[in-house]
Parts: sequence; structure tokens; C-alpha cells
Amino acid sequence: MSFYVRQADWISDQAQISAIRQQVFIDEQHVPAELEWDGLDETALHLLAVAEDGKSIGCARILSDGSIGRMAVLQAWRRQGVGQALLQAAIESCRQNGWFDIHVSAQTHALAFYEQAGFHGVGEEYMDAGIPHQAMKLHISN
Repeated sequence: MSFYVRQADWISDQAQISAIRQQVFIDEQHVPAELEWDGLDETALHLLAVAEDGKSIGCARILSDGSIGRMAVLQAWRRQGVGQALLQAAIESCRQNGWFDIHVSAQTHALAFYEQAGFHGVGEEYMDAGIPHQAMKLHISN
């Protein structure tokens, strides 16, 4: 099946975005709900991956400091290019907004995924919500 990535609106797409993040982060990865819902969604840019049948299958969030995060893909859609498409769309959104120094807080199991997109690790590994993470950066040009 095919899919596409579109910019999402938190107000109208909140239910779909929240359902994906609930399933991936809270249910699968056991991230505490109070850490997942950090109050930053209302002012962030959001991306939504949508299957051809209209079902939302992945999401990402971009903060105004150029931080890409809350990237999640439903389990049935993993390893099919959805995450890569979301990340590329997020990088392009950063470029369009003039945010050329992009940051991610990557779960360590996903370091190679981000490295393939040009990110490099910064600093030491750390724990976030009980999951090992690594800060990563990417500098892009306009």
C-alpha cells in the first residue's frame, strides 16, 4: 500500500496524532502519559503520514527551535519508508522556516536511521522516559 505525508493541524488532526503517539510511545514503549503530553503540541508544526485508505499511520512534530521529535509509525507500517518520508518532510519544513540547525533526541536503537539522513551524535547517551537516547544534530543550507 502507498502513503503520503502532509502537514497536519493540531486542532483538526489532534485525534489521529494522539492515537498514534498513544499506541507507539505510551502503550508499546511505556512512556508515562505525563511525559508524552508536554504541552508543546499546540504551538508545534505537525506532520501526518496517511495511507491511501485514509488511515493515519505515522506522525512527527517540529518545535520552533528546529527540534524534530515525537516521530512515530504504527507497527504494521514500520520498515516501509514511512519514517524516512516523515523525517525528510520534517527537514524540509525546517528549511522552509529558516531553521538550519536541526536537532533530534534519538532513541539509541534508531541512531542508524538518523545517521542515514545526515545527523551526527552530540554528547553522551542519556535516559529519557526510561529509554536510552542520544542527542543528534544536522546542519542544512537554504
